[in-house]
Amino acid sequence: MTVEKSKELYERACSVMPGGVNSPVRSGKAVGSIPVFVSSASGAYIWDEDGNRYVDYVCSWGPLILGHAHPAVVSAIKDVAERGTSYGIPTKLEVDMAEQVVKMVPSVEMVRFVNSGTEATMSALRLARAVTGRKKIVKFGGCYHGHSDCLLVSSGSGVVTLGIPGSPGVPEEIVTHTVSLPYNNLSAVEKVFDEMGKEIAAVIVEPVAGNMGVVPPEKGFLEGLRNLCDRWSALLIFDEVITGFRLSPGGAQRYYNVMPDITCLGKIIGGGLPVGAYGGRSEIMREVAPSGKVYQAGTLSGNPLAMAAGLATLKILETPGFYEDLEKKSAYLEKGLREAVSDAGVEMVLQRVGSMGCGFFRSGAVKNFEDAIKSDTNAYALFWRGMLENGIYLAPSQFEAFFVSSAHSYEDLDRTIDAARKVLKNMRGKKD
Repeated sequence: MTVEKSKELYERACSVMPGGVNSPVRSGKAVGSIPVFVSSASGAYIWDEDGNRYVDYVCSWGPLILGHAHPAVVSAIKDVAERGTSYGIPTKLEVDMAEQVVKMVPSVEMVRFVNSGTEATMSALRLARAVTGRKKIVKFGGCYHGHSDCLLVSSGSGVVTLGIPGSPGVPEEIVTHTVSLPYNNLSAVEKVFDEMGKEIAAVIVEPVAGNMGVVPPEKGFLEGLRNLCDRWSALLIFDEVITGFRLSPGGAQRYYNVMPDITCLGKIIGGGLPVGAYGGRSEIMREVAPSGKVYQAGTLSGNPLAMAAGLATLKILETPGFYEDLEKKSAYLEKGLREAVSDAGVEMVLQRVGSMGCGFFRSGAVKNFEDAIKSDTNAYALFWRGMLENGIYLAPSQFEAFFVSSAHSYEDLDRTIDAARKVLKNMRGKKD
């Protein structure tokens, strides 16, 4: 396999873009590689600039639940693009898309479209603070809610970490109202509410943590958050940018039957185009301008291309049996990978919820960020490079998910399992 054209492009990119990429995880630095530069994609496959084909499990980091260039999505985009790409004026598509989201997501009665998941979460927090008249926000270590300043807070070794910026350029005074706790630790949340419950505006959480690998909520965790927020009149915000429409037609809230006050969406609702959204009960959402005083706006919010692609995608997700078929494929892949891990005799923990999963190179279940970061990232880097050589494209980071799409065939899954078995056995041989 040759990647000479990717190397050439990376050299050019590094001279005009920071790190040669427009999002850090794409660089391949974490796995000791350069980025693969893609030239085209279709279904479950991507082709790089050198003509190499890969079975893709990144799927644009989650949005492409139907696979690449699905005919219905492409057709919808083409139809709209021929009539105009953006107006800055309301369209019927926005109304149709809003009605579709309200129909599918059980806790959402009204929705506001934005351009990214980051915009959705930062707007949701502003709304929560305005509605409650409080300032403090509770989040969880390892949960990523976009790159707005107040959410770039890391969790330390103690039960509670207050006001520690997770990036240079984030002033400490901006994050002093952000409380970061260990994921899946309900007792830590209870303690914080006992100490400062009347100051907490909202708890924001990924109902399935998808940015430290894949870490599901322990039994009672989400229900406990719901009960605490109710008891202290705080708002519960589900960041369903990844899980929305991924785990079920109604997202993680339907999957686990726990309803938040505000839901943040992204990825799948754009059908592969830039989009985000936040929604909730009508009495909360009516506080957003222009019906209320909580300001939020966007030049390209609700743009027709994203609305068309998203609506076409969501309509297909309503097809009877869609999620059942996706679950069968995902379970098949998990079973095969578990057998490959066992046959190779390596330490790897597979965790999966629906069509999103992750393999941690460590022993024992991963329940929070503290567990996740104990994984052997060097082993993952070897695994990633080996899989790439065998035509399988995984996320170039131990702490990201893989995604199964409806476009993946059982032949693709078998090829992936066979490649994993080969690579893992080779890794074991080198270790011995």
